[in-house]
Amino acid sequence: MFRGVSLLSKLRSRIGEQSTLKSSVRWLQIQSSSNLDLHSELKELIPEQQERLKKFKAEHGKVQLGNITVDMVLGGMRGMTGLLWETSLLDPDEGIRFRGLSIPECQKLLPAAKPEGEPLPEGLLWLLLTGKVPSKEQVDALSKELRSRASVPDYAFKAIDALPVTAHPMTQFATGVMALQVQSEFQKAYEKGIHRSKYWEPTYEDSLNLIARVPVVAAYVYRRIYKDGQFIPLDDSLDYGGNFSHMLGFDSPKMQELMRLYVTIHSDHEGGNVSAHTGHLVASALSDPYLSFAAALNGLAGPLHGLANQEVLLWIKSVVDECGEIITTEQLKKYVWETLKSGKVVPGFGHGVLRKTDPRYTCQREFALKHLPDDPLFQLVSKLYEVVPPILTELGKVKNPWPNVDAHSGVLLNHFGLTEARYFTVLFGVSRSIGIGSQLIWDRALGLPLERPKSVTMDWLDSYCKKAASP
Repeated sequence: MFRGVSLLSKLRSRIGEQSTLKSSVRWLQIQSSSNLDLHSELKELIPEQQERLKKFKAEHGKVQLGNITVDMVLGGMRGMTGLLWETSLLDPDEGIRFRGLSIPECQKLLPAAKPEGEPLPEGLLWLLLTGKVPSKEQVDALSKELRSRASVPDYAFKAIDALPVTAHPMTQFATGVMALQVQSEFQKAYEKGIHRSKYWEPTYEDSLNLIARVPVVAAYVYRRIYKDGQFIPLDDSLDYGGNFSHMLGFDSPKMQELMRLYVTIHSDHEGGNVSAHTGHLVASALSDPYLSFAAALNGLAGPLHGLANQEVLLWIKSVVDECGEIITTEQLKKYVWETLKSGKVVPGFGHGVLRKTDPRYTCQREFALKHLPDDPLFQLVSKLYEVVPPILTELGKVKNPWPNVDAHSGVLLNHFGLTEARYFTVLFGVSRSIGIGSQLIWDRALGLPLERPKSVTMDWLDSYCKKAASP
């Protein structure tokens, strides 16, 4: 429960005019805790949630959630409700909510490195795992713990070095993550015969180690490819996002703030996207977090998922190359139409679930308005926001013509000097470790089963539909 009425009043005042009756009730469900240790906090929470799941299954297990259509079967299972994912939920109109909190609410409530700054990713990790908004002291303690876990063995670097330096950054990153698997605590515990009720504990150790180490591996890949292998060690005085920026070679306070925001908003996006679902699927076979996350990275590397953020910046730069730095609205419309008529998509627009502008785009736009309002590429992105949606709407084939998270991130990174677009998906991967790692811990804690959906053939569908159509 809340420590007192004064804290409740403070939260309500910070929410301000955005509050609704629904969100006010939700705030009442956010508890505070004196535990500085995240593991201790989870040991208190897990038995309660295990009992909740058991009771829910017994009482409501036969309730139907909807009808599956042939379109869903043939369309990549789109829209099917078939996965438990506790850490976040995606609403077509509202966008992502992390444990019930929207991105603007997270920006207001989660501790920051400095006053009025962007939320610390460690704070979001605490929120995703516990459902509770942490104090600054809890976040500082978690930040210190992650730094203590961030030691990467030399053989992981050697595994990366065995690849050509020209290999895609995601290939090198996933290789480094696979090399880390040698130290999996879950695999060791499972081989010794740990009871299934305790599976979550070595999964917790692996997940926090993984989250702590992936920025080090990712920074090594960046420095190896683009900076002649001049590696920068971790700074024990910096937080998670600040340290990642530092190890990449960017010590500007604004870039560190951007990295905190970037990691936070890219961390989780419910369980149905390719990387999150892949991580959950592989983990359901009791594969350890390293194996599961490496598989998720391979999904993230696809052009229809995480690789899209590299494509956006490359496309925007192609607009400048074609039209010049001073671009009229008519020139931009012409270029967009030419892109579409060539059979390509305009990268950074549209979303499989959202039906409005992605809130992750909006918060990045607000960051740009605050820190780089005169940047030419940002101004071009703003103009695209005006030009592209009406064109996509005119086509009549797009359910969501609005920009998504990828439409903005590359321009922000480019402004502060991280100009290598091929690397952008690695940043996405580092961020996604927080969401996937958090859910894997709860997968083990709740004893979620092996994922095994039913598949059918075209002949089966044909026969079924004919029978359904007959009197």
